[in-house]
Amino acid sequence: MDKKLEPIVKIIQEKFGAGLEEFRDEVHLSVKAGQIVEALTIMRDEFHFELLSALTAVDYWPQANPRFHVIYQLTSLEKNLSAQIRVSLNGSSPKVGTVAGVYASANWRERELLDMFGIEIEGHPDPRRILMPEDHEGHPLRKDYPLGYEEPQFTFNFDEIDLRKPYAKE
Repeated sequence: MDKKLEPIVKIIQEKFGAGLEEFRDEVHLSVKAGQIVEALTIMRDEFHFELLSALTAVDYWPQANPRFHVIYQLTSLEKNLSAQIRVSLNGSSPKVGTVAGVYASANWRERELLDMFGIEIEGHPDPRRILMPEDHEGHPLRKDYPLGYEEPQFTFNFDEIDLRKPYAKE
């Protein structure tokens, strides 16, 4: 772990009881869903993590609890640091509060979480689908989403071409 990140991690752990996981010099802190707005506000205001680099989720299906992790990737341009804060959610009714008031860029990314994973964002100013049609059923990035296959519309036959002359016209 970066030496500049150690005091920040310690404070977040003490204040929120955050779990810590390190992987290849990346820091992953886990907080409860009800703490995410306050945790991100502290990371932005006190520790200068001014950029929400990514907001996504992971589906651990068939595991039910926690089924999802919502991942907030934060970057401090001033300090050249990055940290990840995760929220675990169960599979029956995944909900997390909006952080669009903390990071404006979270607005559309949270809509993507709703659309692709079915994770409800409580208090979101515009909770509509963003990628899929309004009448679409299901959430395509869930691991239990049914895959629809279609037959190929064409075939390619190697016997019909002369590989010695790939650009020759006959």
